[in-house]
Amino acid sequence: MTSMLWCTIFCLLLSSVIGAAHRPGFLYTRSTGRCTPQFWSRRREAWPRMVPETSTVSNVFGSRVYERYRVDLTLVEATGRNDEEENPFGGLVREGSAALLNSYAREGFPYRPWQIKTLIIQALVSEAAAASQAKQFSLANQACF
Repeated sequence: MTSMLWCTIFCLLLSSVIGAAHRPGFLYTRSTGRCTPQFWSRRREAWPRMVPETSTVSNVFGSRVYERYRVDLTLVEATGRNDEEENPFGGLVREGSAALLNSYAREGFPYRPWQIKTLIIQALVSEAAAASQAKQFSLANQACF
């Protein structure tokens, strides 16, 4: 009887640990997989030659981004941002920059570079559009291998 009780307790503990790893909460940490903004900001892998680390956001995404971002904001700085909670445009440039790098570096990434650039420019119209597009890029970045 006690072995059955211990087995039940063990199974309950195991399921709670496994379940906690898949939802926000006490054990939650930001993902640092091979396609996330955190990964790219840490420069653990060579950046694609088409987009050097020193490239500015305005050079890569075009002059329309001048309204929302510093002129000298680099892609490395953009991927390292952590202000997306208060600033949807910060999340857009962060996730969009990572998505652009993934589109060049990861075969099979669901977005092409021109699509990412177009979607970023279109999402600059409002905070709601920026937050929505940032979420879509984030999902693609998280699903990437």
